[in-house]
Amino acid sequence: MAEHDRRVRRTRSALTDAFLALVVQKGYDKVTVQDILNRADVGRSTFYAHYRDKEALLLACFDDMHKQLRSAIDADAPTGPLIDLARPADLLFGHAYRNKRVYRALCGKQGGNTVKRYLHGVIGQLLAETLGPQLRANGSELQVDVVAEFYTAAALGVLTWWVDHDFCHGPTWLTTTYRQLATHGAPMPSRSDLVLPR
Repeated sequence: MAEHDRRVRRTRSALTDAFLALVVQKGYDKVTVQDILNRADVGRSTFYAHYRDKEALLLACFDDMHKQLRSAIDADAPTGPLIDLARPADLLFGHAYRNKRVYRALCGKQGGNTVKRYLHGVIGQLLAETLGPQLRANGSELQVDVVAEFYTAAALGVLTWWVDHDFCHGPTWLTTTYRQLATHGAPMPSRSDLVLPR
């Protein structure tokens, strides 16, 4: 039984590695099951014993990401009434930095709309679950799903930019930037700095 489990893990790992490498190389929409089979050097029946199609393999990648992020967020759960709306994004950026290969495939330019939709769902769900109790504990009248959507869109926007810029400056810098933008917004020029077209 243990040997069977090891074999299953090895096969799934080979398929995931091949899939992620191909997404970075070709883009999600252009990757076929046959491409994955060739890269992983496994037979078609082996692939279908584990996954229904390439979208099922994609979902498995997101399931792993979701579990890791959920564990990190649970371990970091606030013990008091103070709310830090940027903290879930901070954990996301740290996770992305430690798992660059996965995020290059899932968040970069080659990810495609399907990938981005799934990623939005994973991050949005985690943020809603995290922010909901904190907002209620602070007596906020803001609607949880609206707050979660705002922070999800912002986090994914800067995350995608960061991945496409090869994780420049590191996660601490990105969290600081995100926190500043989410709290204060970008500084706007004064009226005297504005140059109007003639």
